[in-house]
Amino acid sequence: MIDISVSNLVKEFEVGDKILDGLTFQIEQGERVGLLGKNGAGKTTFLKILTGELDYDEGEVVVAPGKTLGLISQIPVYPPEYTVEDVLRTAFDKLKAMERELGALAERMAEDNDPAILRRYDQLSAAFEAGGGYDTETELNKVCNGLLISQDMRRQDFSSLSGGEKTRVNLGRLILENTDILLLDEPTNHLDLRATEWLEEYLDRFKGTVLAISHDRWFLDRVVQRVIEIQDGKAEFYAGNYSFYAEEKERRYEEKLKQYEKEQAKLQQLQTAAAKLHLWAFMGNDKLHKRAFSIEKRMERLRKTDKPKKERRLDIRFGERDFQGDEVLLVKDLEKGFDGRTLFHDVNLLVEGGERIALLGDNGTGKSTFLKLLLDEELPDEGKIRFGPTVKVGYLPQIIHFDHPERNLVDTMLYTQNCTTQEARDRLAAFNFRGEDVFKPVSALSGGEQSRLRLCMLMDHKINLLILDEPTNHLDIASREWIEEAVTDYEGTLLFVSHDRYFINQFAGRIWMIENGQITDFRGTFEAFRAWRDRQKQLEQANKPAAPAKTAASKPAKRTGGTKLLEKQVSAAERAVAKAEERLEALDGAMAEAATDYVRLQELGEEKAALEAELAELYAQWEELSAALEEAGGSL
Repeated sequence: MIDISVSNLVKEFEVGDKILDGLTFQIEQGERVGLLGKNGAGKTTFLKILTGELDYDEGEVVVAPGKTLGLISQIPVYPPEYTVEDVLRTAFDKLKAMERELGALAERMAEDNDPAILRRYDQLSAAFEAGGGYDTETELNKVCNGLLISQDMRRQDFSSLSGGEKTRVNLGRLILENTDILLLDEPTNHLDLRATEWLEEYLDRFKGTVLAISHDRWFLDRVVQRVIEIQDGKAEFYAGNYSFYAEEKERRYEEKLKQYEKEQAKLQQLQTAAAKLHLWAFMGNDKLHKRAFSIEKRMERLRKTDKPKKERRLDIRFGERDFQGDEVLLVKDLEKGFDGRTLFHDVNLLVEGGERIALLGDNGTGKSTFLKLLLDEELPDEGKIRFGPTVKVGYLPQIIHFDHPERNLVDTMLYTQNCTTQEARDRLAAFNFRGEDVFKPVSALSGGEQSRLRLCMLMDHKINLLILDEPTNHLDIASREWIEEAVTDYEGTLLFVSHDRYFINQFAGRIWMIENGQITDFRGTFEAFRAWRDRQKQLEQANKPAAPAKTAASKPAKRTGGTKLLEKQVSAAERAVAKAEERLEALDGAMAEAATDYVRLQELGEEKAALEAELAELYAQWEELSAALEEAGGSL
């Protein structure tokens, strides 16, 4: 079944400037499709057309009847008094309406035996259960945990959140709504590594259709099965994930270039032959003109292939300063906190020349604060930071700021760099700022272009320690690749904060992970670090005490030693767990029998929720007693 069908779609904002020009494609139910293209190619415009926010000039866009669309980039306006919890619970509005109608029908059935009322009640009851009406609290908590929406954040006013936090909450709301077709417009921009990986796992289980715009190449590799690239207003198709797309795009370019060069060689051969025939014709044989004209007509028919275009690579290199000695940076007993909360403490690190280090951690753990400590923008509470005597630091911040954004690019270089006008233009050209572009004001540049300009200015300084704070955030794929080219050629020491796993995997040879107030120092690649973390989790899981038997018939194993009182307490805890599980199983059976009795079903649902909470406490008590018994020398 086709979920989205687009046929000959045309959209222009200015007469004669068509951003979409005959766009045509189809997306089948359950497909995961990546929508790629340069900035300005029309990707977000298309999503707005799909949701009805924008109209179009020609063509047809059809969404399968009855299917609901959810667009992540659109954040609805809510009443000012709405908390984050209120916003998340709007996802259950349909279920709440069904719940109210079920209650009203139950009251009517008590007085009226009309079969139509009973049929409606049965249908609505089945739809309520299928829609997860009895599991809303569980699902809400799962999504909040996965997207790191804490209990404190859930109590905040939605209007007080940052743009990134609002995006995260809106993503959670759409997931809870069980939308049929998810439209993701840069969904990972405001997510840290843990939340991004949770989203990927969620999309693995998601039964609906996904159409994603993203510059996160790792995310695209994990999520999408097919790529549609918008190029010159039309669709190009690639039957695979991002890695397949990148290889196939290069193969198509090389193939088209060969075709073009072959065609040009043939045209050159025919041009030479026609010129000779015209020359001989002037020497007395007019019939040769006719043959020459015939060749020229053949040449017109041969001109089929335009020269393929490719993004120009940057011709750049850092002005590197010689590094003398082994020690670049020493961090000793470092501690830093804010408002009574310690971000990290007892941090001891040594950095040597040429290392490439990724500083990772969840949002709010202190990554940017750590960089500010290194850059003397913050003072430590305890400990010290020492740089080697010949270290020269270069810093590319996450948010690029220019003191005089009204100046054009050439003037910006002249005022800040020690160079002539020609040198400024040459350096700008190396970063793909050419022609009239160099006379644009800095304020007119996109985020990616401003990062490129700042990098251009930075490369003129002789540095041997380069610090990057989220260097690829909010940049398109081409801009990310430009920065990667620059970093690849840099031979000094590199320290960077990033959530871009593609970038981390390419450059990191050492990982610093901030969590639980500590910095874990792992010497190895990102892939090796992920494998090590997986092994750590498996070991933790293996070392956890075994769960108690889940059937009433099970008996506790015979004790061979330890404190008698503790053994009795553990046995009593196991019996309490078994009884609670027995009652839970009986409740499930009672709920199945009361499927058509809404009032009874609601009562049983509340009883089940209370019993599940009680069971969780019993498990916690059992684990605590079991651990105490082990410490006392007993055996389980």
